Amino acid sequence: MITLVANMQAKPGKEKELEAALQTVFSKVQQEEGTVAYVLHRSKTNAGQFFFYEKYQDQQALDHHGSTPYLKELFSTISGLLLEKPEIKLYEEVAAISR
Repeated sequence: MITLVANMQAKPGKEKELEAALQTVFSKVQQEEGTVAYVLHRSKTNAGQFFFYEKYQDQQALDHHGSTPYLKELFSTISGLLLEKPEIKLYEEVAAISR
């Protein structure tokens, strides 16, 4: 399993617009094979800070996700809403408990 985490900070006044844009891809991502989890979080102390937790079966599934037209369109849409470039990190699963 591969886990991707991404932190994003909205420009002041663009918080709701960024959140709405980020939510537009969920119905499409849900149909992707190999996507195990795709979770968007909003900070409880900073309404403009967002955190994605994404989990993929393998590198091929992650590569497919990153190459989709709707994800490319999303990044184009949100580029003007972000204070800075998203911080994206990849992790390899070592151990897990699932319920």
